[in-house]
Amino acid sequence: MADEITACVVIIGNEILSGKTQDLNLAFIGQRCDGLGIQLNEMRVIPDEQATIVSTVNECRHNFTYVFTTGGIGPTHDDITSASIALAFGKKIVRSEQAREAMDKYYDVENMTEARLKMADVPEDVVLIDNPISGAPGFQIENVFVLAGIPSIMQAMFDGITDRLVGGAAILTENVATNLGESTIALDLGRLQEAYSEVSIGSYPYFKKGKFGVNLVLRSTNAERLVTLKSELKDMITGLKGQVFE
Repeated sequence: MADEITACVVIIGNEILSGKTQDLNLAFIGQRCDGLGIQLNEMRVIPDEQATIVSTVNECRHNFTYVFTTGGIGPTHDDITSASIALAFGKKIVRSEQAREAMDKYYDVENMTEARLKMADVPEDVVLIDNPISGAPGFQIENVFVLAGIPSIMQAMFDGITDRLVGGAAILTENVATNLGESTIALDLGRLQEAYSEVSIGSYPYFKKGKFGVNLVLRSTNAERLVTLKSELKDMITGLKGQVFE
């Protein structure tokens, strides 16, 4: 749709790619985007590598309404997200007095090390994103929102930017599960998808307690069509001699 509001999440961190740390941010952002009427269309996981960050952010910011990055804005040598995004936008890195003042509320003078002060270095002309947990802010530059990687901080930051995000109607979700396999329901499910083009139908096989089945996830901004399709799906499953689970 021409007026669709879209988003991409860019997860930055070698520790995510190595499997040493599991990402806990994507699900949160996805759920928040649904409620805001923003279609989260893509997620990328990339290393702490300047060229990759620059190219990824530049590509995504031109292809999506919003880009949310997580990770790489801490005090250590491998936290290069801020500098990389400055390069992507052709901006200088500056020490933000506003960011420094925010951090002063959380750290004593003797604990305000140069490493910590690095977290106040942001691209020029950005809008800061408040960090009510540990002080060091994220920032927004045009349609790119740079957030922390630590889940509790990222969530607090995201909740603080929702008034900056212009979305559409909330994306609603319904679920129908069945003991039938995908091969059994595929033909009829395809016909229903054609009839309800404004509703996204996702088919996800599962294996629980020794039994196979399929979970069908329906997503749409049209509540009436969503409910009607759910009813038709249940009728389809029973017509195929299957069980319906909700």
